[in-house]
Amino acid sequence: MSRIGRLPVIVPSGVTVNIKDNRVTVKGPKGEISQEFDPAITVKLEEGKLVVSRGNDSKQARALHGLTRALLNNMVTGVTKGWEKSLEIVGVGYRAEKAGEKISMRLGFSHAVEVSPLPGVTLSIDGPTKIKVTGVNKEVVGEMAAELRGIRPPDAYKGKGIRYAGESVRLKAGKAGKAAGKGK
Repeated sequence: MSRIGRLPVIVPSGVTVNIKDNRVTVKGPKGEISQEFDPAITVKLEEGKLVVSRGNDSKQARALHGLTRALLNNMVTGVTKGWEKSLEIVGVGYRAEKAGEKISMRLGFSHAVEVSPLPGVTLSIDGPTKIKVTGVNKEVVGEMAAELRGIRPPDAYKGKGIRYAGESVRLKAGKAGKAAGKGK
């Protein structure tokens, strides 16, 4: 039995769950998420808890058991608390500013880079070097954060670029001959 899959997902008050065939819809104070699951996995709502079970012990069903439970838990958490990713911009002159729904970033290119949010995601600015990505769906929030980071990933030599909050970037040493060869 899957250690994750056998745990029930507790549905808090104010959250409604609708199960129809293989599609589960979760609605809460922050929004609504709907997802379709594999027919090998059964999802039931029992006494305010979502219970995930599998029909057989095939390798595919065992793999989907824990995954389905984790996805359901992420859906319930998303509609109650929401998901958030923070990004930091590091570099002299690098900054971001809000322009309506879009974010305009100056990242050392010859032009400002404008990014519009994916559906279901909100982009906000906390100071000129901090970007916050929030939303109900964990997958879409992570995808948007990765898309923003991919515009200018951290440089290996100076560390300039966009990074996740708390991400440590290992810097490479520069050319050894550059510093030692000047006196000759």
